Amino acid sequence: MRVIAGTARGRRLKAPRGWPGRPTADRVKEALFNILAARVPGSSFLDLFAGTGNVGIEALSRGAERAVFVEKDGRAVRAIEENLAATGLEGRAQVLKRDMPAALAEMAGRNCFDLIFVDPPYGRALEKKALDLIGGNGLLASGGWVIVESGKREILPREAAGLILFRQERYGDTMLSLYVPAQPRRSDGRQA
Repeated sequence: MRVIAGTARGRRLKAPRGWPGRPTADRVKEALFNILAARVPGSSFLDLFAGTGNVGIEALSRGAERAVFVEKDGRAVRAIEENLAATGLEGRAQVLKRDMPAALAEMAGRNCFDLIFVDPPYGRALEKKALDLIGGNGLLASGGWVIVESGKREILPREAAGLILFRQERYGDTMLSLYVPAQPRRSDGRQA
């Protein structure tokens, strides 16, 4: 696991020994950032279920203005902090040791993100819950994107809490699903 591009390019990232998590594979991460491309520089980035911080650190390395990492496992939180320090990116990062619902509730009304990356453990049906809480707590900026990483067999909703699925890409056993805010409807029923 390494930083692919940007100011920390080539830096190896640590994962805790014996940690049961599944970091985003480098080829999936590279594909993700090819999709996001020009949206990353200057953005505010939320890495939800952050694990080792692999994806959020990549965003910071590529020019995101700030990143918030949410992870409840203490070993993974220490790895995120060590990885941020090793890459020199800790000054633009905040690490929250919380579970997903508590963190999203805490940030409601105080934070708005341009890009939100959601990578829950596969097979636990946490994707829809995360989308509902993101949309319900108003955490996505106007024109922002939510990207959900899931197993290819996970069935994700077409719509959740004001977010609409607009693109899916498959990479082996991994699926990336991209959501945007739903367009408000006019009085005649058409989208504005």
